[in-house]
Amino acid sequence: MSLSVTLPADLVQAEAMTLASLKQALSDRQQRRWTVTWRFEGLRLLKPALRLATALETAGHDVVLGWPDAGSTALAQRESPELAAHCFALKDLMLSSDPEITGRMLLAIGPQPSDYEMVEQICNSWQGAVVLLNGKLEDAGVGIGSVARGRRKGFLSIWRSAFHLEPLAEGALLQTEKEMWHLFKADPDGYRFLGTMPSKPDAEAIGMALNGDRDSLGRQLGAVDRFIEDLRG
Repeated sequence: MSLSVTLPADLVQAEAMTLASLKQALSDRQQRRWTVTWRFEGLRLLKPALRLATALETAGHDVVLGWPDAGSTALAQRESPELAAHCFALKDLMLSSDPEITGRMLLAIGPQPSDYEMVEQICNSWQGAVVLLNGKLEDAGVGIGSVARGRRKGFLSIWRSAFHLEPLAEGALLQTEKEMWHLFKADPDGYRFLGTMPSKPDAEAIGMALNGDRDSLGRQLGAVDRFIEDLRG
């Protein structure tokens, strides 16, 4: 039986798909560490993150929003007064031991490699589910040494993807259900579904799947631009 899978037409639809997938993921009581990835250059997370938090609250989840610093926290509080009491800087959450806070769902927005130790410390004492929205905790600068291997085997290995949407040079990668990754190829008239894989394909596997029809470099880059612009539209 073939799967009927389509890419979201815009950011609103992508957010709706994210919410549906995340709600399904959060129903798994055994797994409490999730990632949500919208991999688009220049995407400003403030408003989409606030909309996602509001939708999760409406769905019955008591959400805490963890922002990278005090400035982004204050900006979020001004942008969404109804969520102001839910917004904290990650540094403040790291110092908190209040079970009324740590028992809630944490939506951490855009943590970077420089936040690795802070996020790890938060998660070590956090009782509720944690969702990293566009988190990038793995530092390429750490390389392949013992520190990098220890991180991959330890803290980084506990996370599972709830939703992933990524434009590629010749297509797009979408993950909407647990362990189901859908690959699309960019054609002149849109995106063609190629197939579904049970785990995230690496660059070599993606290249082999997309290798059937070689496009010019300009068309490849244009496909990425069109996809990003469609989502932002």
